[in-house]
Amino acid sequence: MNRRNKQLQALSAVQFALWELHLYLDTHPDDLQALSLHEKYEVKFAKLRAAYEEDYGPLTPVAGEGISWLKDPWPWDKDGGED
Repeated sequence: MNRRNKQLQALSAVQFALWELHLYLDTHPDDLQALSLHEKYEVKFAKLRAAYEEDYGPLTPVAGEGISWLKDPWPWDKDGGED
């Protein structure tokens, strides 16, 4: 697995944990330990996303400035075409 895929996998794992905690907090809003964990994962996700976007460009069209995601090099060009 190349570096890009490892970063995407880490992002997906943290995003999954965030969503599960979000759902849990919908039914347990007074669980301060879960809320604290959610906040930690939000920070971790932001750092992972920033690192990914620095290396490979924005994950979505709204991440980044305007249409910068349309300019060369394309995100898949940045890893040298490795699989």
